[in-house]
Amino acid sequence: MRILMLGDIVGKPGRRAVQATLDKVKEEWEIDFTVANGENAAGGNGITREIADELFDSGIDVLTMGNHVWDKKEIFSFIDQEPRILRPANYPPGTPGRGAGVFKTNKDKIGIISLSGRVFMGENLDCPFRTAEAVTNKLKEEVKIVLVDFHAEATSEKIALGWHLAGRVAAVCGTHTHVLTADERVLPPGTAYISDLGMTGPRDSVLGVNTETVVKKFLTQLPTRFEVASGPYQLNGVVLTVNTQTGIATEIVRISINEE
Repeated sequence: MRILMLGDIVGKPGRRAVQATLDKVKEEWEIDFTVANGENAAGGNGITREIADELFDSGIDVLTMGNHVWDKKEIFSFIDQEPRILRPANYPPGTPGRGAGVFKTNKDKIGIISLSGRVFMGENLDCPFRTAEAVTNKLKEEVKIVLVDFHAEATSEKIALGWHLAGRVAAVCGTHTHVLTADERVLPPGTAYISDLGMTGPRDSVLGVNTETVVKKFLTQLPTRFEVASGPYQLNGVVLTVNTQTGIATEIVRISINEE
């Protein structure tokens, strides 16, 4: 089975990148299932019902989220009814939405977990390591293939979770920093890992934000309103090859597409 995981979709340029390239990527790589982080899809912060539907219609099967999950307040009106949107599983009990789910592909069922890190993230969430272990054990009662989107700032925390789950999940892929890392590998005995899937959004930007605005912020240290940059797009992510019989990964390939 081949699974495509995309880095954070940022604003309209990110959605345009999905619409322009996703079908081609899926055909070229013979993709069976697509997962993308959608927490920045609406104007750079949060997601709306309309934009979620737009991304699903474009061919994304599941949207994971992160620390911006609640930025668009309308999400409270639909997240409980939309199983294809996963907020971090380590939010406290009673939080709206789901942190994990089981989904059908054209070859087998897979489990997907969304998690948020705690280091430098500014949120007092449950331990992602213990949450990942508990949720993985539950999903493995139903499926062999489990994927984890770990939305975290610290590379050390991401790598540590990768080793913690090595051999028990098919992949641990980091999101949040918006920079595609070059450390993709398959951890023994078969867990695909990368520290960050990068960003699907405006290429000529600072993590998706207008460059002049960010430079001004660094120079002056004054409050600044961040806006999503315009211009050509980029699409970042990885293609995972997973053995459906064993549930382990055999390959992870980094992909990066820039608008010409």
